[in-house]
Amino acid sequence: MSVLVGKKAPKFNAPAVIKGGQIVENFSLEQYEGKKYVIFYFYPADFTFVCPTELLAFQAKIEEFEKRNVAIVGCSVDSEFSHWKWLTTPKKEGGIQGVTYPLVCDQSKTISENYDVLAGNWEFNEEGHSVFVGEPRSYRGLFLIDKAGIVRHQVVNDMPLGRSIDEAIRVVDALQFFEENGEVCPANWHKGDAAMKPTQEGVSNYLSKQ
Repeated sequence: MSVLVGKKAPKFNAPAVIKGGQIVENFSLEQYEGKKYVIFYFYPADFTFVCPTELLAFQAKIEEFEKRNVAIVGCSVDSEFSHWKWLTTPKKEGGIQGVTYPLVCDQSKTISENYDVLAGNWEFNEEGHSVFVGEPRSYRGLFLIDKAGIVRHQVVNDMPLGRSIDEAIRVVDALQFFEENGEVCPANWHKGDAAMKPTQEGVSNYLSKQ
């Protein structure tokens, strides 16, 4: 598992569906650099079981992310046409109609490979042919990217394990608090809690109040 924290987020240019139903051919995260933070997350597949709960949960909290100047972008190995169909299908029919943030198409699986969340890899068989070993889908990876395009947080869940959207918001709050105040955020920190100065004295003062 590659650790991307502290590094530039891998670049890509790929088809995507935006605004709940508009297909674009050349979508890139570079459009956000210098302007917004990005939560870029992967999910295994359209029209599955845990995945719609996550996509709809991100949409339900979209205003919280927007208040924090965060763009939400999802990605799976499905085609843009599969994304479009899922996005335009009502919830009662298994769709995710109402999701408005971009969904990126990674049919080539190169984006998932570059973020190291692909559940498998290409190998050569005895005949010298390239074959895929494993499941050609993405794990539930999530990456918080700052306005400079640097990955500041990452977490990867196995496919059966849904993510906490509130935890994603908490980490955004922690990063922005640190950037604004220069103080670091201790265990279980939430917005409004006391933080501490990154010195031994600061740690001691914080612990003495607990």
